[in-house]
Amino acid sequence: MAFWNRRKPIEAPQHQELKRTLSWPHLVALGVGAIVGAGIYALIGQGAGMAGPGVIVSFAVAGSVCACAALCYAELASMMPASGSAYTYTYSSLGELAGWIVGWALILEYSVVVSAVAVGWSGYASGVLTGFGIDIPQMLPFGELGGHALHFNPLAVFIIFVVAGLLILGTRESAWVNSALVVLKIAALLLFLVIALPAFDISRFTPFAPFGWGSTPQADGTNIGIMAGAAVMFFAFYGFDAVSTAAEEAKNPGRDLAIGIIGSMVICTLLYMLVGAAAVGAMDFRMFASSGEPIAEIVRSLNQPEAAAIIGGVASIAIPTVILAFLYGQTRIFYVMSRDGLLPRSWGRVHSKLGTPVIMTIFTAIVCSALAGLLTLGEIASLANAGTLAAFIAVAISVMVLRRSAPSAERPFRTPLVWIVAPLAILGCLYLFSSLNIGTIERFFIWMAIGIPVYLLWGARKSALAEKG
Repeated sequence: MAFWNRRKPIEAPQHQELKRTLSWPHLVALGVGAIVGAGIYALIGQGAGMAGPGVIVSFAVAGSVCACAALCYAELASMMPASGSAYTYTYSSLGELAGWIVGWALILEYSVVVSAVAVGWSGYASGVLTGFGIDIPQMLPFGELGGHALHFNPLAVFIIFVVAGLLILGTRESAWVNSALVVLKIAALLLFLVIALPAFDISRFTPFAPFGWGSTPQADGTNIGIMAGAAVMFFAFYGFDAVSTAAEEAKNPGRDLAIGIIGSMVICTLLYMLVGAAAVGAMDFRMFASSGEPIAEIVRSLNQPEAAAIIGGVASIAIPTVILAFLYGQTRIFYVMSRDGLLPRSWGRVHSKLGTPVIMTIFTAIVCSALAGLLTLGEIASLANAGTLAAFIAVAISVMVLRRSAPSAERPFRTPLVWIVAPLAILGCLYLFSSLNIGTIERFFIWMAIGIPVYLLWGARKSALAEKG
C-alpha cells in the first residue's frame, strides 16, 4: 500500500492514556459551550452588517449545513471512539495523506477559533471593566508589517492562559466548570429575549436583503450579501465537532458522543434563530453592526442598563467556555497526531498525575495568544471557517466511503438518509467556502501549501504505520 494511502484501523486505540471521566450531559454542555459564544454574542453584529435583516436566513443556511455535517460526525464518532475528530475519521477512511491534510486544517481551525473567541470576549470584558472604572484598551497599536496594522490585545491573551491553566488541572474539573458557565450563558440569552421581544418591530425587516442574496465582493476585499453573512455566521454554529475530540474521555462513547453532538446542535440552532430575529426586530441593524458587544448594546438602547450590564458580565464570564472547548479540542488533535507519529511523539506526552497533555496545552496557548494579540475578530473568524469547512467536507465523504468499504462495521448511530445528507453537507460547505472573501481563501491555501511539505518531510517517514511497514 502506498504511503499516502495507509489507513488507521477503525477500532479504538489499544493503549488508553486519557481518563474516561465524561458522561453525555458533560458532552452536551461541551458542545453548547463550544457553539454558543462569540458567534452570537459578538459576531451577530458583523453578520447583520453584511446581510441586513436577512442575517436570519444566513443563520438558517449556516445552521442547515452544520446540521448535515453533525449527522455525519455522529455516525463516525460512534463508530470510532478515538480522539482526533475529523482527522481520525479521514485517516481511517481515505488514507494517511488525506488524514494529514484534514488534521492540518483542524490545527488552523481550532487555533484561530480560540483566538477569535478570545478577541470577541475582550470586547465584553473591556466594557465591564470600564464600568468599574478600570480602563484596559482592547487594542494597543505598535506599528505595521507589510501594510497590516499590528496591535496587542492584552485581555485576549490573558483569558487564553487562564483557560489553558484550567485544562491542565484536569478534564473532569474543566467539564464541571464548563457546565456551570453554559447555564449562565444560556440564561443571559434568555434574558435578552425577554427584553428584546416586546420591542420587536416587523418594519425593521424591510428591506429584508439590502445587500442582495448572494455574496458580492467589495473594493476593500470584504463580501456582503446574505450568503456572505452565512459564510461568516457559520462560525457561530460549529463547535459540535469539539465533542468528537473527547471520544477517549467519554464513559460510553458509542452512545454519549451522538447525544452530545446532535443535542448541542438542536439546542443552539433554535436559540440562535430566536436571538437573531429578536436582535434585528428590536433595533435597526445598522446601529449595532459595528458594536463589539451587540447584544448588550441592543439591551442598553431599550433603557435597560442594568440588564445590559448583567448580559455583558455573563458574556465576560461565560464566553470562555468556547475557548475551553476549542483549546481542549486543539490539544487532543495534537495529542492524537503525535501518537500517530505525524507530529513529534514528545508533543503528545500525557502528565502522569494530571492525565492531561501539559506541554501541548501550554504550546497551543502560546500560539493562540499570538494570533489573538495581533489579528482582528473578522480576520480570524473567516480563516477559522475555511479550515472548518474543509474538515466538514472530509467527514461527509468519509461517512459515505465507510458505508461502502466497511458496511458490516458496528454503528451505534447511523446517519439518516446518508446518501442525501452527506452530499448536501459537501455542497453546502463548498458554497459557503466560495462565499468567503478572496483573501481568506488565499491564506487557507497558503496554509495547506505549507502543510504538504511538512508531511512529506516528516509524517510520511515517521508515522506509526510507516514504522510497521
